[in-house]
Amino acid sequence: MSILLLYLVLPFLSSGEWQKINKFDNMQAAEQSYEKSHRKNSDTHKDDNTSLVPSDNKNKKLPDETIILGAGCFWCVEAIFERLEGVKNVTSGYSGGNITDPTYREVVSGLTGHAEVIKVTYDPGIIKFAKLLEIFFMVHDPTTLNRQGADVGTQYRSAIFYLTEEQKRVAHEVKSLLEKENIWPDPIVTEITEFSGFYKAEDYHQEYYRNNPNQGYCRMVIAPKLEKFEKLFRDYIREDQ
Repeated sequence: MSILLLYLVLPFLSSGEWQKINKFDNMQAAEQSYEKSHRKNSDTHKDDNTSLVPSDNKNKKLPDETIILGAGCFWCVEAIFERLEGVKNVTSGYSGGNITDPTYREVVSGLTGHAEVIKVTYDPGIIKFAKLLEIFFMVHDPTTLNRQGADVGTQYRSAIFYLTEEQKRVAHEVKSLLEKENIWPDPIVTEITEFSGFYKAEDYHQEYYRNNPNQGYCRMVIAPKLEKFEKLFRDYIREDQ
């Protein structure tokens, strides 16, 4: 099979498989659990004198949150997540490696241990963390170890780098819920790892699809994925897209 054909058949879920997730009521429970915990942790704040002051959280806006996700080529994942309502910023970069400030050439060598990732900053009052994870699992194949389509190597591994214990808990919960549904024929191999650092990728990698829509990879690989994503998650797409 040619590399082009391999890219064209990158593993999106079939309609039948995706219906299993869409009907998966426990995903809503995971979303509600995370929101409840997040609000509880925001019940107090420090004033200018650093004393703890009770906060009326009823109508309080939740602070923005950040999560680091690896799902193969960051060009593809960035193009999807930046379209989501409530996502404020998406940055392509590298995480999970053993050297500081790696270059793209070093990362793709597979020797640094980094994964291509996106750093997603979002408003949890608009889009829930569990919903982001649901989309994350949909837009790549979480069952192929160190591989996405024709991209092979540890830099293309499926990974969630959590920044808080609550993110860790919900990530494991969502992964477990999906595993119990047997959506994929093979087990999920997504690693859930504590965040240890993020290094922004070179400027030409940022907003790659937006800046290069007619490039071959963008037309043949990213565009079809975006089209399917937008059909499945049309209610979560930003109005300005």
